Amino acid sequence: MKNPSIDAVMTAEPVTIDRTEPISEAYALLKKGRFHHLPVLDGDEPVGLVSSTDILELAYDVRGTEERNLMVFLDHQFSIDDAMSTELVTLSEDATVKDAAAVLADGKVHSVLVLGTDADLAGIVTTTDLVVYLHGQL
Repeated sequence: MKNPSIDAVMTAEPVTIDRTEPISEAYALLKKGRFHHLPVLDGDEPVGLVSSTDILELAYDVRGTEERNLMVFLDHQFSIDDAMSTELVTLSEDATVKDAAAVLADGKVHSVLVLGTDADLAGIVTTTDLVVYLHGQL
């Protein structure tokens, strides 16, 4: 298929976090998961995206601190809203792999949220997803 549907590369039902959860929970999910981008929801609506890098940037000034103490510090000083990016790049479920590649090719973002018909989160496509897909095509 020359230009398959976006669901050929997207991760359906990605791990998410509610914006009211403590930032340490986002960090824990990112640390134990095999992913680097965590969609942030307000109810069912995606409102942001947080990465390990976003959290580590908040913690930059407390390097050398034991991880448990660092998480307590972060929870008391910051919220997920402080770390997440709110400028979401999205595509609809009827988009194609080529559409996702076009968005990710410029290197400004490394993930695209895929939205269903009700603007709810249907999945996520990352640059890694595209590379894995392309590798399988070769």
